[in-house]
Amino acid sequence: MAALDILDPMIRGGAIALFLLWIAILWRDHRAVLSARVAIAMNFTIIAYLAGKSFSHEEPIEFPYVLLDALSVMVPALFWMFARTWFDDRQRIGWQSWLVVLAFWMLPLAQIALIAATGQFSQTIWVVVRIGMFAFALAGMWIAWRGRAADLVEARRGFRLGLLCAIGGFVLLVTFVEMFHNRESGHEIWRAVTLAAIFVATFIVSVGLYRFRAAELFAAPGVPAPPGRAVPPAGPSSLAQRLQAVMADERAYRAEGFSITALAARLGEPEYRVRRAINGEMGHRNFTAFLNGFRLDEVRAALADPAQREVPILTIALDAGFGSLGPFNRAFRDAEGMTPSAYRTAKLADSGIG
Repeated sequence: MAALDILDPMIRGGAIALFLLWIAILWRDHRAVLSARVAIAMNFTIIAYLAGKSFSHEEPIEFPYVLLDALSVMVPALFWMFARTWFDDRQRIGWQSWLVVLAFWMLPLAQIALIAATGQFSQTIWVVVRIGMFAFALAGMWIAWRGRAADLVEARRGFRLGLLCAIGGFVLLVTFVEMFHNRESGHEIWRAVTLAAIFVATFIVSVGLYRFRAAELFAAPGVPAPPGRAVPPAGPSSLAQRLQAVMADERAYRAEGFSITALAARLGEPEYRVRRAINGEMGHRNFTAFLNGFRLDEVRAALADPAQREVPILTIALDAGFGSLGPFNRAFRDAEGMTPSAYRTAKLADSGIG
């Protein structure tokens, strides 16, 4: 179709230009932040997908296409990592997660090695890779969706649905098309659908991300002020003071399933005002991290208390409001760089108790 032959390079070229611009902005303003670096890597793999279709993938398979395809299949894996680092404001990701991503990338690399050695294309590897792409895309979309209520950065919270549709939805659509449509039937229709998806996804990402102020786009690197400490003496509002009192003095964070909606109701304030106070005045980007700061303060005090040396760590964690041992252990290791048991041993040793 002549129209598609004209639109195809225009849409792909325009999308590549916009993603390159996003890469330049991220590198210039946020390269010290892990989530920005993951976004840069993800954008390069998206560009590999957009550029790869310029090469033939019919028989005989062109080697430039194979190389670009090996990069492009990493889009959903890096989307999953980006969702975890950006929406959860993580400054580090465990080696197990990186190992999963690296193991997944071994599949397309094995395909390249097979083609280079024998000239054969493994349909089995291809299918396994596409299944993995589906899994990573769905996992990233779930992360973006599940944490929306706890996100205190209003612009980012409003963009979650856009990112779900733009990148996650695009990956699912393209993977589905490549796996299940008949290349001999309706090829031009699916080609048009893919081009429309590229245009819409690029537009949503561009409008959503380029309109953010730099300061609120990504969390600054480094160690933030401990969430459970008092509000800095810089003229906090009455709402911020009441928040501090409810959390630190009344220990509202101990309640099971405590949410920002419940906190707003307890304060008798609109939810949006509570969000703005926690984010704007108290400096927190995520409500769960805000709660965990107070919970960890209580846990630290209990672990360092000689009178509670026989109390199980799980009991201390549950009493402080953690729902289970797994999330508690992760939060504690992220905050202290050691396990709760090692922390207790060190603190009791410092107090002269063996």
